[in-house]
Amino acid sequence: MPRTAFVTDATHVAHFSPGHPERPERLEAIVAHLEERGLRARMTDLPPREATDDELLAVHSAAHLATVERAAARGASLDPDTYTRPESLGIARRSAGALLVAVEAVLRGEVANTFVATRPPGHHATPERAMGFCLFNNVAIAAKAALAAGVERVAIMDWDVHHGNGTQDVFIDDARVLYVSTHASPFYPGSGDIVEVGTGAARGTNVNIPLPHSTGDAGFLAAWERVGIPALERHRPDLVLVSSGWDAHARDPLGTLNVTTDAYTRVAAVVLDAARRFCDGRVVVALEGGYDTHALAWCASGLVELLLGETPAPDPEPAPVASGSPLDALIDEVRTAVGL
Repeated sequence: MPRTAFVTDATHVAHFSPGHPERPERLEAIVAHLEERGLRARMTDLPPREATDDELLAVHSAAHLATVERAAARGASLDPDTYTRPESLGIARRSAGALLVAVEAVLRGEVANTFVATRPPGHHATPERAMGFCLFNNVAIAAKAALAAGVERVAIMDWDVHHGNGTQDVFIDDARVLYVSTHASPFYPGSGDIVEVGTGAARGTNVNIPLPHSTGDAGFLAAWERVGIPALERHRPDLVLVSSGWDAHARDPLGTLNVTTDAYTRVAAVVLDAARRFCDGRVVVALEGGYDTHALAWCASGLVELLLGETPAPDPEPAPVASGSPLDALIDEVRTAVGL
């Protein structure tokens, strides 16, 4: 059985706004690098498809879908950060549909894991609102589809520098879904406090680790090793989804956490190891943020090598940043809040 699949979408280049950081070059850098290093040839390509109205409406309201459709028809912006063009609606549907294709292949056992490199990203899109460069919440749509297909428990690991407020909103009261987020704080979009732990029976399944600016590698690693992985072990998911934003990287023009490629790869390794122990390695990784093309390329190749069961090659241009501190007091506070 082929171990790893790859899903991307060449039509994404028509979704652009001059000068905007969420630009086609982000994805082009990833795909070109995987091809140059021979990694794409070792993966199985899966073709994307458009998510249907019913699949989108499992997460978003009909009013939200209509708003995106109207904006795209005019090429209008939905807020100062979130643009559309006439082609954007179909591309956003394919970005969401690519996650659905990936989850379907993993659940059928056709592949062990999948990397989905599409755009626009999704984790800021709420049930009612497009925001933060995101039109539809790709990972949330995929999680809903997995639950509808009979999966009992899903974990969503989010290491983007920005809190995934949309994903949190979708699953804040759903005990079947664990959501873990490391993110800079205070920072856009302003959510993701430690006390946002889930409601009712879902209390403790929403895990926020708001990191101070310039955290560095030590705090980032400690957050995942001492909070993210124990939370995943307690949840014992049947499927792990990753919202992989690489904008916490020290090279990123929008990020502030000073995380290196090596630390991102080490966190990916511990998440994949936990997934092998609890759900036979059923993992789907989705591209979220990340706006430096070098960081995107090397973080992506490190991830793919891990998915393939190989040793990641080191970044040839490591960012010269301090390692930082492990943030023991903050991590203890988070562990107490979520009952770890």
